[in-house]
Amino acid sequence: MARSDDSVSLSALARLGFAELSEAAANLSELAALIGVERSLLLSEADAADPDAAVEGMLRVARRDAAPIAALFSDQRARRRAWRVFGASQGFADFFLRHPTEISVLGDTSTELPSADELRDRMLDAVGARDGFAESGDDSAVVTLRVAYRRNLALIAALDLTNHSPVRIVADVAAALADIAGAALEASLAIARRRLVDTIDREQIAATQLAIIGMGKAGARELNYVSDVDVIFVGGTADHDVVPESRAIDIATRLARETMRGLSGIEVEPPLWEVDAALRPEGKQGALVRSLASHLAYYDRWAKSWEFQALLKARPLAGDPELGAEYIAAVQPKVFSSAARENFVDSVQRMRERVMEHIDPEDAPYQLKLGSGGLRDIEFTVQLLQLVHGLTDPRLRTRGTLESIDALVEGGYIGRAEAASFADDYCVLRLMEHRLQLRELSRTHLMPRTPAGLRVLARSTGLGESGEAIWARWESVRRQVRDIHTRLFYRPLLSAVAALPEEERTLSTAQAHDRLMAIGFRDPAGALRHIGALTAGLSRKATIQRHLMPVMVRWFADGSDPDYALIAFRRISERLGDTPWFLRMLRDSSGAAESLTRLLSSSRYVGELMEWIPESVAWLDSSELLRPRSGAALDEEARAIQTRHKNVGDALQAVRALRRRELLRTAMGGVLDVLSIEQIATSLTEITDATIQAALRAVRREIVPVDDEALDFAVIGMGRFGGAELGFGSDADILYVYDANGVDPHRAQTLATRIVAGLREHLTDHRVPLDLDADLRPEGRNGPVVRSIDAYAEYYRRWSLSWEAQALLRARGVAGSTTLITKFTALADSIRYPAEVDLQGTREIKRIKARVEGERLPQGVDPRRHLKLGPGTLSDVEWLVQLLQLQHAHDVPALRTTSTLAALEAAVEAGFVPAESADLLRAAWLLSSRLRSAITLYTGKTSDVLPTDPRALDAIGRLLGYPDRSASTLDDDYLGVTRRARRAFEHLFYG
Repeated sequence: MARSDDSVSLSALARLGFAELSEAAANLSELAALIGVERSLLLSEADAADPDAAVEGMLRVARRDAAPIAALFSDQRARRRAWRVFGASQGFADFFLRHPTEISVLGDTSTELPSADELRDRMLDAVGARDGFAESGDDSAVVTLRVAYRRNLALIAALDLTNHSPVRIVADVAAALADIAGAALEASLAIARRRLVDTIDREQIAATQLAIIGMGKAGARELNYVSDVDVIFVGGTADHDVVPESRAIDIATRLARETMRGLSGIEVEPPLWEVDAALRPEGKQGALVRSLASHLAYYDRWAKSWEFQALLKARPLAGDPELGAEYIAAVQPKVFSSAARENFVDSVQRMRERVMEHIDPEDAPYQLKLGSGGLRDIEFTVQLLQLVHGLTDPRLRTRGTLESIDALVEGGYIGRAEAASFADDYCVLRLMEHRLQLRELSRTHLMPRTPAGLRVLARSTGLGESGEAIWARWESVRRQVRDIHTRLFYRPLLSAVAALPEEERTLSTAQAHDRLMAIGFRDPAGALRHIGALTAGLSRKATIQRHLMPVMVRWFADGSDPDYALIAFRRISERLGDTPWFLRMLRDSSGAAESLTRLLSSSRYVGELMEWIPESVAWLDSSELLRPRSGAALDEEARAIQTRHKNVGDALQAVRALRRRELLRTAMGGVLDVLSIEQIATSLTEITDATIQAALRAVRREIVPVDDEALDFAVIGMGRFGGAELGFGSDADILYVYDANGVDPHRAQTLATRIVAGLREHLTDHRVPLDLDADLRPEGRNGPVVRSIDAYAEYYRRWSLSWEAQALLRARGVAGSTTLITKFTALADSIRYPAEVDLQGTREIKRIKARVEGERLPQGVDPRRHLKLGPGTLSDVEWLVQLLQLQHAHDVPALRTTSTLAALEAAVEAGFVPAESADLLRAAWLLSSRLRSAITLYTGKTSDVLPTDPRALDAIGRLLGYPDRSASTLDDDYLGVTRRARRAFEHLFYG
């Protein structure tokens, strides 16, 4: 409808969306004059994304040739298309400037997108193709092809841009874009055949088969306006008598190269897009064209998981249709059977993560395609579900993303609400992508970064009234896509097994079994039983569990041992029964639920303790509750326990429970990175101190009568316990000492022996063993388990060996009489910090160290992997430090410490150890200590040997803070650190 003349006032132009009003008014006047229409008629359909750019583009064309533009403005529909196309695409404006007569395509009477056959016929007619050969093979034919392509592309764009619901036709537009790409390939192949006629017999060319297989978006019929077209070339012969297969492959290779050049090479008319054959077997290093048999042989023997994922969307795009169909029929079964490969799902998930890792951080918030919540999240999710379940469910063997989402819904693999949101978000993202690429007819996947760019995108998509609104829509879609992606890509069992009522469940047990296996469960049948037990019924507990299970199953699968984690979670849930806070906390505190799954899937040590102390789940609501309680607080609680229990058995049963609880707290804090290795060692030492102290009080109260109260008794910590350097699973090396203080010596020995027996009896804990190891006592296992202070003094004065003086370097009083501990410490100081260095003793220590390395290693164990006795590990660092203490601690007070690292630091300060060497030794000691604890946490068992199994190494690495799948990195780091430490040790220890 024509507007009155005042419609071209500046305010009217502003209402139409013009930004540069004065310049626009001048351009409109010039354009109106050139094409001979009133300005009001010119603006009658001026509903453009960027009206300033539209006028400028049309004006440039009109200045060169006004007639084609004038012809358009005589028709209302053509005027509207002109405004929409020129306002959305500078690229098309440039094309029409190069070829003004082609603008007539905007006056085409078509109201429907052209079909694949129509586009193929148009492209082949443009190059005069007959029987597969173009009329000409020279460069002019290539230019004709490219002009015809862009003319038809402009028609598709015009129909797209003038549609009232562009989101709804995204799939149709994408299919048309794929169809015209296929038609262009077909036309370029016809030109290629004509080119080769000059050098190759025409009959041989005609008998050569070349199938062009579309991959990716081209194969799925969901192409962009500007995109690489991924292809695979398959060659063969239609007649062996005319052309043998080997010769046909050579000819097909030349045809493929010429076909690619016709579309991507430099000519007068710019290239269309790159034809990318990198998805072929062996990638860019492989042959450009292979026979069908060669393709199949490669896929059977060498193909990786990602190559099968790429084949999911493969379809014949151009060339020989029969050979293309044979190829698809042959590879499709291999595509879906690939999901049965070991670690298939892990590899797919890792591939998606690698894509994310390679995004420029500055681009990440703008990435429509590759970023978080972008198109790739949708595509990877849908493809993973297809590949996992497509082997047994042929309904999922579809190519397009939207049709695949529909198939997944129909199969019951995802919920209808999720599918509808996913599909709608996919169309919104694709529409944004299309409009952004139309702007310059260039390949881009980035949201605009300027207000002006966002404003144009909002107007071209109709998805927002302003730039701010389109950005808000983008952020909303991103969040929703990421949420659905996380729920489906990482936990596909949720909706079908846990959430659906029994009568509506569509997944068979076998399909659920496959799904659990796909995400990492080793015993999917057992996992199904546990999930069923947790979610069955109509109780509120079961209802909340059904809500929890989806995310928790995936989080379990993200861990090292999802099968055990699920079993442990079931046991904890059953132990807590209907406790109201438990499930409510997990449901309302995502951090608690994720932390619980991380704990259970990372550590059997933690899981087994949590099964017996299920109320510990409450600690996950606050990291402060995971911090160790002080030694004083533990001692106070232990004393309170003893006042409540008069019976020693009952009292020490409660003390053992206290120890388990605090060990669990420390383990949870360690696994969740709340505590450092030093804090863990301190906590474990204080827990052990408090336990032994409490046990000694209780046992002494029961065994020592009032008449013998003068008897003093003490427990001396040795080794790593004495050094306050305990790890999970460490023994508690100790010495027992007494002082009769007037009690009959024989009776004192008897009472002391009974105290030791009582400690051993009551501190025995089969769940978390506390091994009180007295082997470092004088004479070792051959000596009495407990001695008087005088007997110790006499022994050390007369018979002490160098290793015993060395052992005393870490002696520390931990429980019992403070008076006696002071006496023993003074005695120990006189032995371990001698005024004069015993050179013979020093040589003996070095000899013993060499013998220990050769004799104490378990048979068959690689010495390099032994964390305690191996080269460059704990014993190397500790023996070196202890040798320096024996030699210099008398003169250097800072060396008089039971701590290995504190003594090492003192040795550096005193100039006995170079700082660089100390750094190497410290790193090796810390890493070996952390690995020992991590092995115990992961397996629930103590081991001093670093495993070789990659799965176990990966699990241990995660506990140390390594990223997923870092087994080889951890191995390399450990061997490198200990190798360097060993060199430093040998130089300093042996000289």
